[in-house]
Amino acid sequence: MPNFGILFFPGSNCDHDCYHAIRKILGQPCDFIWHEEICLEGIDCVVIPGGFSYGDYLRAGAISRFSPVMKPLGELAKLGVPIIGICNGFQILVESGLLPGAFIHNSSLKFVCRWTNVRIEDPDTPFTCLLDKGQILKLPVANAQGNFVLSPDRDNIEEWRIVLRYCGEDGELNAEANPSGAEDNIAGITNSRGNVLGMMPHPERGFESLLGSEDGRKMFESVISWIDSRNVAGKAV
Repeated sequence: MPNFGILFFPGSNCDHDCYHAIRKILGQPCDFIWHEEICLEGIDCVVIPGGFSYGDYLRAGAISRFSPVMKPLGELAKLGVPIIGICNGFQILVESGLLPGAFIHNSSLKFVCRWTNVRIEDPDTPFTCLLDKGQILKLPVANAQGNFVLSPDRDNIEEWRIVLRYCGEDGELNAEANPSGAEDNIAGITNSRGNVLGMMPHPERGFESLLGSEDGRKMFESVISWIDSRNVAGKAV
């Protein structure tokens, strides 16, 4: 079974949500990784949870990028190890340069906490390999700086891919479905290789029907299947 590592910082507050989803519900090995760690050996998938690392001072994720763990995390990314940054984790990946773009305040200038629908744009990643293009997932968001923006040259679009877009119940893209005002209704992107995913919605909060949706499980079941298939084939992750 894949060994998951949950990377957390001072101010992270969704680390135990992720642990509950991965360890308690999916039954996968899972350990917490403090941000001062300098060795990530033996980790098959890194999860960077949401929260308010360092209180979101300066900008969300801006201080976390200087943590010691970011160097070995970058090395894992180059090796193709699956990494998922959720909400604040996405912001940290952007600030560290592992993903392009930037985050600004939501277009409403308010903290937004609500259910959203997201459409699968790219099923060819470790986190979407069991999903279909155009498939819609119901996932919650909770952020104040979730407005994803790109530079005029779209930050070298050949180096990254759109994986998730906010959409209506029927898959249509419109402003009403976009909780933050993010550019092109973007809810999640990966690097060009597809192994580093950043997404603003919280899949770990969509694991149990009691909470309103089980759709988040599909993304973690995808990465488990992807890692297992690579191990069976004798390939390095």
